Amino acid sequence: MQDAPPTPAQLKAALRRQALARRDAAEPALREAFATRLALAGVELARKSIVRTVAAFWPLPGEPDVRGLLAALNYHEFVGALPVMIGPGLPLIFRKWSPRDLLLEGPYGVMQPSAHLPEVLPDIVFAPLAAFDRRGHRIGFGAGYYDRTLASLRSMKPILAVGTAYSVQEVPAIPEEPHDQRLDLVITETEWIDCRTD
Repeated sequence: MQDAPPTPAQLKAALRRQALARRDAAEPALREAFATRLALAGVELARKSIVRTVAAFWPLPGEPDVRGLLAALNYHEFVGALPVMIGPGLPLIFRKWSPRDLLLEGPYGVMQPSAHLPEVLPDIVFAPLAAFDRRGHRIGFGAGYYDRTLASLRSMKPILAVGTAYSVQEVPAIPEEPHDQRLDLVITETEWIDCRTD
């Protein structure tokens, strides 16, 4: 009797492990260069898109460092925002945040803004990821927060969803599931990938 073929979730789990191992091997100099690129390119995208509010994320160990992007957005007078987890199975919300504001430790050790800061609806969302393909499919970290969040935001307004990743996190194809939300763009240390071509 043949074994059953792996499910999309099992395939994603394997791709996640492999991509994160490659990401974690990135050299410090590459990480620093990518952080600088993110700050410059992120502000340029916000300007070209003629938007006001841009959300990023507070990086966990190994993730691209978007703190310089958040500082640059604040310097250029965009409204910066960070995600807040409000409960299991629920979309993230975003609260206005600048480098002058405190952060509190939330679930999974993620730093997030205080509940005293106002909630905002971002125009651009820079999202973390474990793996991606050129069609805009993304593998996150298994809890589905960004899929739910992007679906919720897109039901309210047009947004740009931008994945941030090292080029070694690219995979040829990610299995697609009904709940998946595609990225519009992906920025790596070497290129912008436009995923809106089909």
